[in-house]
Amino acid sequence: NPSLACGTCALCQRGQPIHCLDMRFYGSAMRFPHVQGGFRETLVCTEAQAVPTGQDTPADLAAFAEPLAVCLHAVRRAGKIAGQRVLITGCGPIGALTILAAHHAGAREIIVTDIASKPLQLALRIGADAVINTKDAPDALSPYTAHKGYADIAFEASGTGKALADAIACVRPGGRIIQIGMGGEVPVPLNLMASKELELAGTFRFYEEFEWAVDLLARRAVDVAPLLSAAIPFRNARAAFDLASDRTQAMKVQLVFE
Repeated sequence: NPSLACGTCALCQRGQPIHCLDMRFYGSAMRFPHVQGGFRETLVCTEAQAVPTGQDTPADLAAFAEPLAVCLHAVRRAGKIAGQRVLITGCGPIGALTILAAHHAGAREIIVTDIASKPLQLALRIGADAVINTKDAPDALSPYTAHKGYADIAFEASGTGKALADAIACVRPGGRIIQIGMGGEVPVPLNLMASKELELAGTFRFYEEFEWAVDLLARRAVDVAPLLSAAIPFRNARAAFDLASDRTQAMKVQLVFE
């Protein structure tokens, strides 16, 4: 688990270690000096951070625990998912894993939007019921905005103002929007937020959900394998990053340390 809360600050004592004031998180620049990441052949961690995966869990699946935990926390923030219509805006790795998390939680229907076709093709493979390319078909969301909205819950995973506006338009009155993506300041149509009595909730990282993610992966209860586009030796890290940044070619790229 890359997250190590101090356990002594006011927020930790309040039962909110996810918001620890002195959090050590691998690869994070929150503290100074910064906390180094895990791109190394050998890593020493505290016992509390070591979560057993079981000998039968391949490393390439176990490596999905951290981003899956992010999505499990987001789904937890949404409340009841079972039997609900869910909209997911943005289908990068986090959006795709949110599909799996929402599907596992019993979502009745999952609609996914993005501005690229390849991620949407994958979305259909892993559980989405409908996909919409909002760049190629900007009016395709109209049926979901009719009668004040169709979805019960939306997960906004792109961090863009346009996607948030789409989510607000598509969620029914009294529904909930979970903001996962981080994109800085974006405009919010407050008239719709207020008149539809919507709830907009943030979600950040995870805590105990990391152990849940490891367990789900170990039991193969969630199939993340379709998301792995490539596994590249760490000596070719530059090529791995180049591939990972190309959304037309890759969803999730892993570095292999041997």
